[in-house]
Amino acid sequence: MKRSERLVDLTHYFLENPRQLTQLSYFMDRYSSSKSTISEDMDIVRTIFLAKKIGNLESFSGVNGGVIYQPEIPAEAIYRYVEELAALMRENNRILPGGYLYLSDILGHPRTLRKIAKIIAHEFQNAKVDVVMTIATKGITMAQMTAELLDVPFVIVRRDPKVTEGATLSVNYMSGSSARVESMVLSKRSLSAGQRVLIVDDFMKGGGTLNGMKSLVQEFDCLVAGLSVFVEGPFRGERPLDDYKSLLRVDSIDLADHSIDVQLGNIFSQGIDLFEK
Repeated sequence: MKRSERLVDLTHYFLENPRQLTQLSYFMDRYSSSKSTISEDMDIVRTIFLAKKIGNLESFSGVNGGVIYQPEIPAEAIYRYVEELAALMRENNRILPGGYLYLSDILGHPRTLRKIAKIIAHEFQNAKVDVVMTIATKGITMAQMTAELLDVPFVIVRRDPKVTEGATLSVNYMSGSSARVESMVLSKRSLSAGQRVLIVDDFMKGGGTLNGMKSLVQEFDCLVAGLSVFVEGPFRGERPLDDYKSLLRVDSIDLADHSIDVQLGNIFSQGIDLFEK
């Protein structure tokens, strides 16, 4: 290949394989080029990625060394993404009877879903996540996309055991919104002791479901790498957890005039500087 062709192919490879360690010998064989030539190509791609704030190519030396593409999202892009999501959430036809919010269109659109997952993956890219966990059903697509971007498996917690899951482990938890005891189950084959689990959900009201998943993770002798929700809803009282990250926050839902007060979530108070936008 000519250098221009290699650079295009290299860029495509890294964008399609984020957070994966690839040895230089792989590229040497792929392009039938020397180590020095590949290293020069890497430097060009790295320079452009950094200049355009696409990410960085991290090189590691040694027998098991290689290069990893670490994606990056500028703070201004995250702010723009979340503002777009907030505008969608403010649509008055989103309010359902009983004060519930319709989210299926947002979580069902691939482009919007990918934006949500990219932000979550970016927020936890340094948390050494081994597995992404969610509870059935609306959070599944979001968790799956996040797991894909982090290049890790994802597991689904269910309300009731399924015969196709095999043996399961069950925990009881207190629902934060209804103040009643509920249960959730997970296949015993889903997690291995010591794994770091990122818990993802679409909507949080009282926080009981997220807290229940935390308990389930601990029952498997695993560690919680983080908790993230797309939207935290209005709630009076004290939630059983405060160590979560949210993209959006709904402060109030006015059923009379069909309005929704939507604000930016707490990720903007946990490290993202709005003045960078």
